[in-house]
Amino acid sequence: MIEDKNRQRTQLSDLGEFGLIDHLTKNFKIKQSSTIKGIGDDAAVLKFKNKIVVTTDLLIEGVHFDLSYMPLKHLGYKAVVVNLSDVYAMNATATQITVSVAVSNRFPLEALEDLYAGIETAAKIYNIDVVGGDTTSSNTGLLISVTAIGEVSDDKEVYRNGAKPNDLLVVTGDLGAAYMGLQILEREKEVYKVNPSNQPDLGHYSYIIERQLKPEARKDIVKLLNDLEVKPTSMIDISDGLSSEIIHLCKQSNVGCDLYEAKIPLDPQVISTCEEFNIDSTTVALNGGEDYELLFTISQEDFPKVKANPNFSVIGFIKEKSEGIHLVTRAETKIPIKAQGWKNFND
Repeated sequence: MIEDKNRQRTQLSDLGEFGLIDHLTKNFKIKQSSTIKGIGDDAAVLKFKNKIVVTTDLLIEGVHFDLSYMPLKHLGYKAVVVNLSDVYAMNATATQITVSVAVSNRFPLEALEDLYAGIETAAKIYNIDVVGGDTTSSNTGLLISVTAIGEVSDDKEVYRNGAKPNDLLVVTGDLGAAYMGLQILEREKEVYKVNPSNQPDLGHYSYIIERQLKPEARKDIVKLLNDLEVKPTSMIDISDGLSSEIIHLCKQSNVGCDLYEAKIPLDPQVISTCEEFNIDSTTVALNGGEDYELLFTISQEDFPKVKANPNFSVIGFIKEKSEGIHLVTRAETKIPIKAQGWKNFND
């Protein structure tokens, strides 16, 4: 973890558990009408008019993040965003989160203040309430568990299992940037190990590094689809890589798919960085992960509503299950798609 040697270090034991929670959460303000009682009691009290969506994620130091190049404020922000992305993938609106943190004694109070500043920033930007959580000690570094809660009105929720043959496969934004940002950060980490006085010039890679360190969940897409009067037939967020998510949708929906390589949206910075690393950009888009864009299917009847919108790219066509799941290359050959993205457990 990169530290400022001149910065004050306050031991967590100086505050105690309850004092620590009070200190870290003192700036959180309640914004949602569905939050009746937030932090400060045995449990939060929420009251909703609609269906409730709940999702949770656990982030572990050394597995999901590396503090040698991940600033704690960015980590707090990202920990919230990756959970909100799952809520938006249900076509729902995120409303509350709980945050639990386990830390080792190498973290002073000032480090946790940075982490919670990122959480607070995400809460403000995405208009959500932090309504609870926990802090405890850890022998293995830093662990962060975030639970996100959202709501969706009747018949608006979208699952992974609704895609039908002849539907169109659509993705938001562009793909592969987060993975290539990670490659740059890993490369510069190795350079730093050899020469700690060397300061990297990362200006050429600003977009892809930001996509890795400070991703954004696509809250805007839920509203946009509603405004366009488009309800996807299935939807998922892209956390593990495009190939994995397509396979999830197809298996859950019992369908096949043709994904067109030429239609996959790539930022120019991703293409140039792939060339620099001598990596195939399609492979990166398929398997990189952490893009947190939304992948969904729509009826062909809805195509005119989305075709001119710069937020969307139609990248594929849903087929019968018997036709399999394939990548159609630029040379118009078909290659079976296999999931090679992020795996939490290796065999």
